[in-house]
Amino acid sequence: MPSVKVFNIKGEAVGQAELSDSHFGVKPSTSLVHSVVVAQEANKRTTKANTKTRGEIAGGGRKPWKQKGTGRARQGSIRSPQWVGGGIVFGPRKERNYNVKINRKAKQAALFMVLSDRVSHDKFVVVDNFPIETPKTKSFAGWMKVLPFGRKSLVVIPASNPTLLRMVRNLKNVQLVTVNALHVADLVKYPTVIFEQPSLAAFEKLYSKA
Repeated sequence: MPSVKVFNIKGEAVGQAELSDSHFGVKPSTSLVHSVVVAQEANKRTTKANTKTRGEIAGGGRKPWKQKGTGRARQGSIRSPQWVGGGIVFGPRKERNYNVKINRKAKQAALFMVLSDRVSHDKFVVVDNFPIETPKTKSFAGWMKVLPFGRKSLVVIPASNPTLLRMVRNLKNVQLVTVNALHVADLVKYPTVIFEQPSLAAFEKLYSKA
């Protein structure tokens, strides 16, 4: 059963946290993690680009010139794709769907794999608690300097905390997420994962049946 040290905000080791093998001792599979990350990133995409076809552009109802006798190529509408200002052929459409299906078990397995990798490489840190009596970004930045990990970190808390979010949101190398919003795509972006100690129990409870 893996275990990690528990630190306080002063960077002092104050205890030890035992982690379950089923969640933090999983052998990683690079291909599975990669496929889940690709799917989660694709599911975030929103289609903004949208071009109009000839049927969506106003005008062009009258035939530009008669079919025969002019010496020019026959034309049916000035909104045909070959005309300037005409419709677009094979352009991007807002109806395009980028969603990729991810099986729930595969997504959970990839999550456990990435967390297990962080634990095995000493990139998983547990902090006993983040006090919010002085809700300032400067305070949180000070904690990040003394705690034994890199500045670029993903901080996991048990439940939504607007005060803590305000303290973190202006730190460009820190992202704050709740346990139930923890995704593989977020984890792989940050070399260090910081769990507030109550988050461990919340995580175990959430995935107790996994």
